[in-house]
Amino acid sequence: MSKPTTTNQTTKVITGKVRLSYAHLFKPVALSEDQDPKYSVCLLIPKSDNATLKKINNAVEAAKQNGTSLWGGKVPNNLKTPLRDGDEERPDQPEYENCYFINASSKTAPGVVDKDVQPILDSTEIYSGCYARASVNFYPFSKAGNKGIACGLNNVQKIADGDYLGGRSRAEDDFD
Repeated sequence: MSKPTTTNQTTKVITGKVRLSYAHLFKPVALSEDQDPKYSVCLLIPKSDNATLKKINNAVEAAKQNGTSLWGGKVPNNLKTPLRDGDEERPDQPEYENCYFINASSKTAPGVVDKDVQPILDSTEIYSGCYARASVNFYPFSKAGNKGIACGLNNVQKIADGDYLGGRSRAEDDFD
C-alpha cells in the first residue's frame, strides 16, 4: 500500500529557474539564539519570470484566504507577505538586482536532487550562487502579534552551476 501524499494544490509552487542565496540545505541553522535551527534558502527570482511570479502571487492569495480563520475572519491590512523586491531592499547586493526574493525554511530536511532527479548527497554540490528550481508552500501565520504569509521549503532541484555568492571560489580554480 502506497503512502498517502499530502498536497496543497492552491498554495504549493514549483518555481522556474532561480538562484540560491544563503543556502542551508544540509544542516539546519538558527539565525539568532532565540530561534530553532531550520533548513533554509533565499530564492532569487528574476523579475522577468512572469510565470513563477504569477504562481507565487496566486499561492499567496490562497494562503491569505486560508488564514482568515487565524486572523479573526478577515485579512489584516498590515499583513507581512514573503515576496520582496531585491532592488528596493538589497540595493547593496548586486546579485539581488532585477530580482524578487523569498526566504523559505523548514524544520525538516528538504529533498535535494540534481537535474536528473538523483539525490545530491555531497553538500558542496549545492551552494549559494548555483541555479535551481524549488518546491515551496505558502501558509498563514499569527505569532507574537505578527500576522502574515510564510514560505515553507519542500524540495530543491539543482539545474546549473553559478558563481559563488560572497566571493568564494573553488579550490580547482585557485590552484594549478
